[in-house]
Amino acid sequence: MRSVMMAASVALLSACASKPPAPTASAPSTSLPGGGVYKVGEPYQIAGVWYYPQVDYTYDQTGIASWYGPGFHTKATANGETYNENELTAAHQTLPMPSLVRVTNLENGRSIVVRINDRGPFVPGRILDMSRRGAQLLGYDQKGTAKVRVQILAEESRAIAAAAQAGGNVQMAGSPDGSPPPKAAPRPTVEVEGAAPPKTAPAPARTVQAPTTVPGRTADDGRFLPAPVVVQETVPAGPQRIWVQAGAFSIYDNANKLRARLNAISPTNISSAMVGDTQFFRVRVGPFDSVDRADAVLSQVLATGQNSARIIVD
Repeated sequence: MRSVMMAASVALLSACASKPPAPTASAPSTSLPGGGVYKVGEPYQIAGVWYYPQVDYTYDQTGIASWYGPGFHTKATANGETYNENELTAAHQTLPMPSLVRVTNLENGRSIVVRINDRGPFVPGRILDMSRRGAQLLGYDQKGTAKVRVQILAEESRAIAAAAQAGGNVQMAGSPDGSPPPKAAPRPTVEVEGAAPPKTAPAPARTVQAPTTVPGRTADDGRFLPAPVVVQETVPAGPQRIWVQAGAFSIYDNANKLRARLNAISPTNISSAMVGDTQFFRVRVGPFDSVDRADAVLSQVLATGQNSARIIVD
């Protein structure tokens, strides 16, 4: 019988310390104003770990976010933009560049929208590398990491892709067929810093407008930049537990064998989850009270050959 394993890619280098080498192969990219490109990219490998970029407008994950700034300020990002640690941008391992995501700090409920324009983070257990400014607004720049939820803004990200591929301005709103994005439910704003109304860009080849659900402005090079608006979300009830998920199997016996192996490292359990019509058995080590402890256990799990192990928050 054959098992099916489901797990997110795990990185092995730190984006705050070093950036990944450029992939040897890349899917066709579409030029954007200011030198950046719309880019998804081909699968790439770093330190023995494979990453599979893809267009995923259902992306919604929890995990640990870090941030990067000094040492990379003014350098080129993975899609050719110039990194500015004071803008609201972030690095992600697989999402299209550029795309827009909402990042919520699960520890304090603070939430902002950022622009994905770089690849990373390449350190075990991290799912997002925020700009310095983004980490400040979410309240974890001093701490260094935070438990977060990352949700792609589907219609706004489709709009950016459609505009880039059509040669229009990257502020385009709505889906590729021209339909407008749905109206967002009003949410309380607790902080607005330097927010400016969107400026009218020079007329592109086709008439477009800024994303109507995301406050922001047009940069001089034509990029849409989310405004530094912090929304206060409801902090989830109960403790946000940190786990190391070693893998997920469709066959219970395979999950149980892995659980037995990892019990020597730390208490390990099996929980079930439905993905479509298939039941998966998730092998999880923990929970842990701190990111440092989860990082240490993740390193031990990776050393056993479970290269798809990752840190999750649940």
